[in-house]
Amino acid sequence: MFLLMRLLSRLPLRLLHVLGTGAGWLTWLLSPTYRRRFSANVAQAGLAPAQGRPAIAAAGRMIAETAWLWLRPPQQPLGSKLQWDGAELIDQALAQNKGLLLLTPHMGCFEVCAQAYAERWGASKPMTALFRPARKPWMREFVDASRARPGLLTAPANLAGVRQMIRALRSGQTVGLLPDQVPPEGLGVWVPFFGREAYTMTLAGRLVQQTGAVPVLLWGDRLSGGRGYVVRVRPAPQIASDSTPESAALAINKAMEHLILQAPGQYLWGYHRYKQPRGLDIGAAAKAGEGQNG
Repeated sequence: MFLLMRLLSRLPLRLLHVLGTGAGWLTWLLSPTYRRRFSANVAQAGLAPAQGRPAIAAAGRMIAETAWLWLRPPQQPLGSKLQWDGAELIDQALAQNKGLLLLTPHMGCFEVCAQAYAERWGASKPMTALFRPARKPWMREFVDASRARPGLLTAPANLAGVRQMIRALRSGQTVGLLPDQVPPEGLGVWVPFFGREAYTMTLAGRLVQQTGAVPVLLWGDRLSGGRGYVVRVRPAPQIASDSTPESAALAINKAMEHLILQAPGQYLWGYHRYKQPRGLDIGAAAKAGEGQNG
């Protein structure tokens, strides 16, 4: 499988997106569960089916482009495939030296955001991205190879990873999160997302409150025809030091909704956003964090 991904990574982005479009529609046709969840989530957001339909192909393109993004040589920049809209907001936040928290929904090409940041600012202000280690050995090898890029660090989704992110922010560096990802049980609160209660992480609000970091919203707008991406940066809601976990999570959810409605055809409507959270292996997380204290 790793060899197949390497072969795919050598294809032009335009061709990968064509293949991804087919894969997206094939998944839609073959999976009744996926269709029901996708349609229900689009309706929950108050959108007509036609407004969400382009996201079927977009989901497939996201999968197909992963090989190109992750296995591109670290020394090969995104170059003409990358544009910025609002990069001055990141410059202004970094200039404060309080730490920068990048918040990205499951929308467009969120993988390109981390690489784009690392290319532009990573040499002086490295970015630490939260990730969940892959369970399958071949996938773990694939992911590890993709994440080994200058200016881009990773933090595991456990207590040790949280400590690592806090240290990074307190030293004036950058952390990236997907705040619309369902967290493990005990690490979130139930607040509305498009009008329906969704288990929402409290980590983003806690990081801002504990470190004084500046939150910023961004997403990777996938351009048609394999032309590349525009990373769009927008102001984030301010989280007060005395905000409750619920109010902070709700403010972030509202900000995510606003971004998503700007380009509903690029959101992952098939994501199981309203699922019950899974349990957290506290023992494993604590053990992993023992060697990273201090």
